[in-house]
Amino acid sequence: MEYKESQEGKGIILLRKGQKGIVHAVFSRFGLVLLLLAAQIFFLIGIFQRFKEFLPHILSVVVLLAVVIVVCILNSQMDPTAKITWLIVIMLLPVLGVVLFLYTRSDIGHRVLKKRIDQIVTSSKEDIPQEKGVLERLSAENGGAAALSRYMRRSGAHPVYEKTSVTYFPLGEDKFQEMLKQLEAARHFIFMEYFIVNEGAMWGRVLEILAKKAAQGVDVRLMYDGSCEFALLPRDYPRRLRKLGIRCKVFSPVTPFVSTHYNYRDHRKILVIDGHTAFNGGVNLSDEYINQKSRFGHWKDTAVMLKGEAVKSFTLMFLQMWGIDEREQEYARFLSFPSFPAENAKGYVIPYGDCPLDNDKVGEKVYMDILNRSLEYVHIMTPYLILDGEMETALKFASERGVEVELILPGIPDKKIPYALAKTHYASLLASGIKIYEYTPGFVHAKVFVSDHREAVVGTINLDYRSLYHHFECATYMYGTDCIPGIEADFQETKAKCRQVDMETVRREKWSVKLTGRLMKVIAPLL
Repeated sequence: MEYKESQEGKGIILLRKGQKGIVHAVFSRFGLVLLLLAAQIFFLIGIFQRFKEFLPHILSVVVLLAVVIVVCILNSQMDPTAKITWLIVIMLLPVLGVVLFLYTRSDIGHRVLKKRIDQIVTSSKEDIPQEKGVLERLSAENGGAAALSRYMRRSGAHPVYEKTSVTYFPLGEDKFQEMLKQLEAARHFIFMEYFIVNEGAMWGRVLEILAKKAAQGVDVRLMYDGSCEFALLPRDYPRRLRKLGIRCKVFSPVTPFVSTHYNYRDHRKILVIDGHTAFNGGVNLSDEYINQKSRFGHWKDTAVMLKGEAVKSFTLMFLQMWGIDEREQEYARFLSFPSFPAENAKGYVIPYGDCPLDNDKVGEKVYMDILNRSLEYVHIMTPYLILDGEMETALKFASERGVEVELILPGIPDKKIPYALAKTHYASLLASGIKIYEYTPGFVHAKVFVSDHREAVVGTINLDYRSLYHHFECATYMYGTDCIPGIEADFQETKAKCRQVDMETVRREKWSVKLTGRLMKVIAPLL
């Protein structure tokens, strides 16, 4: 039996035996990766045992190679924090550290992907031209915001839009209810790209609508990240969805040895309906995101819905990722669908993406630009705080020049190591006058920047190395839109439910958390 109608209001639930648990973990790709990594270690040990009489010569060569690599690292364009990490790894593990560095820097398995993405971005960059007059009007209102838009434009097809209404959802369940309404209204196509898809009430209800729409002739497509195959979904899930009329792709399934960078994940959350409505934000397709399941207390997440011209950028972003393994691209056909401009909408909107395979750290640069141009305040919600030196300096400098910088972080962590790493930044940030709050009801998964009553970002980009360096990400930049007061109001309402962190709080932190954070900070860029 491939699927059934749920009797509990969950919609369609696809079935499989042994979906979760120890057996699945052992025989999944994740289990295979661990097995092969262990095999590599034993293989190296075996080589050293077999040729132990040549061990001094081998170690001499390795030490010489380590010195060469250290010189190369110091002269590379690598992030300074990552440089320090690699230097420490090679110092502590001169043999395995050298092997690991050479293996990861060889970029096996991603050269083809990088070349393909470069081709796609280059060929589609002008498929959405910048409308005349829009950038000039933004420049007249705020030259700094216009300069930022020019930077985003150079990294992809990310023009500035007017005539786009933006609705802000302060909770995942708010987005979910509107999402169902918009899916029901689809007539031509539904594009969905999510980091996590997990069976339950949320996905079951969505899947029920998708199957119905596919049966009506709507072009329904779903893409999710390959990490879902670790424990959430079976490898044959795309085949099961195709039986319902839904076209499905898994982005970059984790393949041992073929891929050197398991961090290159598709962390984006995009839903596009008929070219006139799009959703973006932190909300994945799993029950905890709408508080149907409680894992870490109350789950605080956010999202936005766009209607109007700017939806075209999300349509193109989805098609670019979908078309990585396609010979023929479909940009023109789907971009020709009417976007129904929101004539009365105020402000400017820029949907944008960030690719880990190019030299532009768009996600980090947008955040830093907002911090550097802020005059009154920058208010931030983020689930993780694992900062490089540049981002920490930007946060501190904004505060030190009189800007009110406030951060809301989780009160209940979902992962112990990132939680401990976040704590390592507290003392330094507090010393510069930054205010830090922890959400006592549970876990904050929102990724929000709002500044000076005039600009904001809502999207998928966390303040950690994974989002800023290792993942495919996307977000919505807004200047002067009607929803920005609501975003700031939500920040204040959320802050009212938080406990404030001070230096005494930092001093009273458990020694185990402090020790974990300090030790793991050494390898934080590699996490």
